[in-house]
Amino acid sequence: MQAWRDALVSDPTYSAARAAYRAGLERQPQARANLLPYVSAEAGGEYRDVRSTSGFRRDTSGTRGTWDLVLTQPLFDWGSYKTYEQSKLVVADVEVQLQQAFQDLLLRVSEAYFNVLSFEDQLAATVAEKSAIAEQVESAQRNFELGNATITDTYEAQSRYDLIVAQELQLQNLLEVQRDRLTQIVGNPPGSLARLPSGTPLPAPQPARLEAWSSQAQSSSLEVVRAELQTRIAQRDIEIARSGFYPIVALRASSGSATDSRLTNPGSGRPIDNSIGVVVSMPFYTGGAVSSRVTESVQLEQRARFNAETSRRQALQLARQYYTGVTTGLLRVRALEAGERSSRSAVEANRLGYEVGVRINLDVLNAEQQLYATQRDLAQVRYNTLIDGLRLKATSGILAEADLDAINQLLRFGPPAIEKPADTRRSGMTGLAPGKAAGGNARSNRGAGGPLGPAIAPAAGTTGGPTSGSGLSTPAAPIYGSPVAPPAGSSAAPAGRSRSAPGAMPTPSPAPYLAPNAAPNAFPNTAPDSTPNTATKGISAPWVPPDGSQVPDSAPPDFLNQRSR
Repeated sequence: MQAWRDALVSDPTYSAARAAYRAGLERQPQARANLLPYVSAEAGGEYRDVRSTSGFRRDTSGTRGTWDLVLTQPLFDWGSYKTYEQSKLVVADVEVQLQQAFQDLLLRVSEAYFNVLSFEDQLAATVAEKSAIAEQVESAQRNFELGNATITDTYEAQSRYDLIVAQELQLQNLLEVQRDRLTQIVGNPPGSLARLPSGTPLPAPQPARLEAWSSQAQSSSLEVVRAELQTRIAQRDIEIARSGFYPIVALRASSGSATDSRLTNPGSGRPIDNSIGVVVSMPFYTGGAVSSRVTESVQLEQRARFNAETSRRQALQLARQYYTGVTTGLLRVRALEAGERSSRSAVEANRLGYEVGVRINLDVLNAEQQLYATQRDLAQVRYNTLIDGLRLKATSGILAEADLDAINQLLRFGPPAIEKPADTRRSGMTGLAPGKAAGGNARSNRGAGGPLGPAIAPAAGTTGGPTSGSGLSTPAAPIYGSPVAPPAGSSAAPAGRSRSAPGAMPTPSPAPYLAPNAAPNAFPNTAPDSTPNTATKGISAPWVPPDGSQVPDSAPPDFLNQRSR
């Protein structure tokens, strides 16, 4: 709630609304003043020169001073009276405007606050995903160097890593933008923010009936209330304009004197003239101005009526939108939480499958991408559901500080709750390619021993023709044929797997046998219409890329970018 308290004091938009409210309150005393007595004092001086029309002879001349005290009390002024009645509606209108500004500040603070939390959670999920992909890059590179995987695995992992780095930079920028937005409202940079813990149940709308919220919004929405006030103000404008046809009756009393005044009966002192009476002012012709003002006011009143109907329809639409947003958001939160658990299990299963040879690196990357995308969506949906709940109450005209305090009770201080999947790598298996676990030598056809060719070169004495135009060797035996026999002198041959269900596609054959002390080369150095080089213990020479560059024996995870540079 500290951010909210700071915003109440520091937000310039709300401060401007409060100043406008205080200014609007003065409309009523201003209108009431036109119905109260008006007292004025007048004083003046003049030079008088009186001459005769015959010969233009001067009769009298000299200076003259006057003073008057005048009181005027309106007795009948229909325009002033209706203006006073209208001022009461104007004051009610500025009060509604201030309440709108208050609710708008509540929403702006909540949106800015929760947007910061949402992007922090999304950034934490992206950083965790980058860490997981970096591990896959390193694993794919080690397997490639050991000759247990194709270069394709490394390319795929490195491309995913580069993309997730770009996404991380974008989220960092968006997070800074949201922090600046919150700073603009509260007046100072936000520090550590309390966040919504994982698994916290979100409040549902009460009552849980769309019709109740719709009816409340149509009658009590601040936009609707203000539109109805504007209509009533426009009706008063019509009556004020029509008052131009009516007379104005006022009581007038005055008291004054002049320096050249003389008493009728000679005596000491100066005369004081006192008078009191009723003044009637009746307009007969104003050049059509009054009729024009009446016509204008009638049309403005019609516009206000249509605007009020628009406000009611918009309030109904927004109430339905935010109500369904909250209810759908609650369902989505539960669905995404279940999806997060399923995705985490999928990641663990794919990692284990990658270790034992039934999954490839791309499967692990896709599973991790799905997990962290689900976590980002879940973080966004949870905070959007809370914001929609506040917007629903604002549309219904009942949003108050207590609603923000109720949400604040759900928040706790702490880092983003991003759970990583459990590490399923078994001891002694980290970095090994599929099928290379202790005691196992079978590998899936989808792995390095798939259609792209064996990741391990054929043993001495075996043959393997090149793939047309690719520079990659093909398996010595058909993909679904019998396994390749081990070289002479080897102690054991790989055992085939038979896990296919009845009617399913035949199980791929194991990869060629790796001779003892073999060098970890990924591909045989073959050329079109040639056989693999088997000069060293049955293992081919290092594979040379088509562009002639050399792959280092122990390249860093980012060696692909280094080579391209």
